[in-house]
Amino acid sequence: MQDSWTTSVAQHGPRRDALETALRSAIRDGRLAPGSRLPSTRALALDLGIARGTVVEAYAQLRAEGYLGARRGAGTWVADLGLSIAPSVPRARPAAPSPRFDFHPGQPDLSAFPRAAWAAALRRGLRAAADSTLGYGDPRGRPELREELALYLTRARGAVADPERVVLCCGFRHGLSLVGRALRTERATRMAIEEPCAPPHRAAAAASGLRLVPLAVDERGARTDLLGELRADAVVLGPAHQYPLGVVLQPDRRAAAVEWARATGGVIVEDDYDAELRYDRQPVGALQALAPEHVAYGGTASKTLVPGLRLGWLLLPPRLLEPVLALREVEDVHVPATDQIAFTELLRSGAYERHVRRMRTRYRARRVRLVRMLAERVPAVTPEGAAAGLRVLLDLPGSGPTARELCELASERSLALYEVAGRNAVLVGYGALPEYDAEAGLRALTDLLATVYAS
Repeated sequence: MQDSWTTSVAQHGPRRDALETALRSAIRDGRLAPGSRLPSTRALALDLGIARGTVVEAYAQLRAEGYLGARRGAGTWVADLGLSIAPSVPRARPAAPSPRFDFHPGQPDLSAFPRAAWAAALRRGLRAAADSTLGYGDPRGRPELREELALYLTRARGAVADPERVVLCCGFRHGLSLVGRALRTERATRMAIEEPCAPPHRAAAAASGLRLVPLAVDERGARTDLLGELRADAVVLGPAHQYPLGVVLQPDRRAAAVEWARATGGVIVEDDYDAELRYDRQPVGALQALAPEHVAYGGTASKTLVPGLRLGWLLLPPRLLEPVLALREVEDVHVPATDQIAFTELLRSGAYERHVRRMRTRYRARRVRLVRMLAERVPAVTPEGAAAGLRVLLDLPGSGPTARELCELASERSLALYEVAGRNAVLVGYGALPEYDAEAGLRALTDLLATVYAS
């Protein structure tokens, strides 16, 4: 048994750290069992061709860490650490190759992230930032970012935005989790959630401990007229662009939601994830402006910048501010200070809104191109939903493959499409394609659809 770990030492070089590492590893994985006698320091030094003092120091370090025991006249032995040797973990299977064109419905064009503007904003912000900016700080987030976000939300989304009620979080899903758990502390028990909705949002809401009740969605948005019958304490809505159906909540349904909240004291959680990306008209204003005391508004940079930033924000009604901050302090205090610094500068300089305008133009062109290609080549496939966001829902004809079968056929051609639960439809995320590949991707998609649904 000695040969295996002395060989390991030899492979890593005659150094004290190599000897310590080899011995620790041999003890932890059971190659040196509890009670095993180790060679004397002199014998091991000769065997390895290293100084005896190096072995003496290594043994002393491992005794201090509890790996070895020693007594004058009795030598050195492996201590009994009470370790149970776990079976080796099987190696993970190699990941499947990525599709040539991934039409992910919730992802923007990652190649379009404004790297130069972000780096410049970070450099500029760091030069001006006080040392305290890099500390733990306010659990709501940096005050300068909350100020800029409040101005932006007021200007771009028509929200009633007080910086004191803005809380930075790691995307909408995280914000939903915070609000759901805060509602639990307020003794809420039931939350209505649109059906269908984004599965991760359903999971986050359920994990907060609330009982979820489905709220139907039709071509006019969520059936908020039914909220009273559901006996819910809160509801999650996507008023500007519902996911996945892409419909916009109509004025009477918005009014019904606000009336329900005021009458019952209920809370509306507004998912405003991509409202800036509207292509046929000005974006519908935030529902929060109609009832700021009853709406927990959630926004994110995941669709306008990139999801990898994990940067989102909540605009909270007063009753939920302290419960959310208590949770924020317990889990991780705030999002990284450097990201906050850079985003503050992007907002302050106008670079963020310029980027959004640029991407709005780019995504609009892709959507128009896709809809036109479908009309020309596959009229049996019907695009649905508002002209907005990063995706389009395609209703499939009754004759021909189902949505699941179409996704499988697409996979064979190295295309990734996404089916919609409970509906014979797929989601096509035209925003996810890199700009240099967008035309080729849309053509590959329509080639597939034209082959499958040829009239």
